[in-house]
Amino acid sequence: MQHLEPRSPVTLGFYGGTGAVTGANFLLSGKETRVLIDCGLIQGEKFVLEMNREPFPYDPASIDFLLVTHAHIDHIG
Repeated sequence: MQHLEPRSPVTLGFYGGTGAVTGANFLLSGKETRVLIDCGLIQGEKFVLEMNREPFPYDPASIDFLLVTHAHIDHIG
């Protein structure tokens, strides 16, 4: 298992699950490692559901690990 060095800069990006209850999607980025925390579907009315078809705001191929907090569709969609 890789570990982030204690002094390396770490950023946390919020790409869903903020301002609404659904669509949890957070990206923890360190010097060499990127961990996606949840990747859920956005739930709601039709215009909101269409947001699920939009491209990710980051490159999914660059993710090293996925951490799923629990098995609800708004976290693992």
